[in-house]
Amino acid sequence: MSTETVYLVSGANRGIGYGLVATLAARPNTIVFAGARDPAAQSLKELVAKHTNVHPVKLTAGDKADNEAAIAEIQKTAGQLDVIIANAGIANHYGPLATTPLAKFRDHWEVNTLGTVVLFQAAHALLLASPTGAPTFVYISSPVGSIGRYMPISASPYGSSKAAANFLVKVLDTEHPELIVFAINPGWVATDMGNAGAVAKGLLSAPVAVEDSVAGILSRIDGATKEKSSGKFLNFKAGTGPFDIETEEVPW
Repeated sequence: MSTETVYLVSGANRGIGYGLVATLAARPNTIVFAGARDPAAQSLKELVAKHTNVHPVKLTAGDKADNEAAIAEIQKTAGQLDVIIANAGIANHYGPLATTPLAKFRDHWEVNTLGTVVLFQAAHALLLASPTGAPTFVYISSPVGSIGRYMPISASPYGSSKAAANFLVKVLDTEHPELIVFAINPGWVATDMGNAGAVAKGLLSAPVAVEDSVAGILSRIDGATKEKSSGKFLNFKAGTGPFDIETEEVPW
């Protein structure tokens, strides 16, 4: 069995995805495939220059051929895939449901929901064959997708797309007894996307630093098991701030 752990992170050229790749790359015995629509992005070029274990791959959310080609490249290069972090997502419309264009729903569902389906379908054979015996699929979700703890942010295309993908996590947990699969709230993170949402709520910026989000996410992935982690909507950390969720899990 290989002593290296092979990761695939989607949406890896900036924000949370980039933070995850950069942090994982610094670990020993790790290979990281950085999935991005533009694998030649300057941010990834700079990361590759520092870490020879980082491999950018073209990965467009929802594009079947793109996803299948990326997985084929991973199989050819590393021969295995152990952990997928499905991070790619969009949030680019805020406003009341009554006047939200249908095209905005389609855009968000295509990337945030169907993008997750396409990625898993392309990767599942290689992922489930992980020699670690603990194949792991993590969906970077959002508390905006929680129905039990509804957040009135007027982002119905984004929230509904995340809620739908959360449902898929429960499906995958049931259909694949060998797979560790969970959704995770990364916090309200100070990325381009997170800050846009903060401005829409009248704030200057989102309250969670990328580094803190990444540390929390990886603390949930490291040592995750079917029994304690799978089929859940985990919180990157329980917090007591005004925008934090104080529990270890987020209500569906």
